[in-house]
Amino acid sequence: MPKLYEYLGIAIWFYSDEHNPIHVHAKYGDNEVKVELYETNGIVYDVQYKDINGKFSPAKMRDLKLFINENKNAILYAWKQVFEQNVKLKPIKITKRIR
Repeated sequence: MPKLYEYLGIAIWFYSDEHNPIHVHAKYGDNEVKVELYETNGIVYDVQYKDINGKFSPAKMRDLKLFINENKNAILYAWKQVFEQNVKLKPIKITKRIR
């Protein structure tokens, strides 16, 4: 389970046996969101959020959406590194809010 980021307490990771579409899982407490990134030629053109248990708080969802928007290209790059090149990544912990 390659963890990519921890942002304001939200853990963001891939499962080790992932599948397309490109996506990450985000968890805060017991609440989880699946974030799907759709891309063409290395450019993300759409992001969809699926609240797994319907309990991700609106405030944390805003934090997550800001983070994903700022880092979607890095997530796309990480997906390619992990699943196409078998690179092991170190998680990045971010404690300052993106504005």
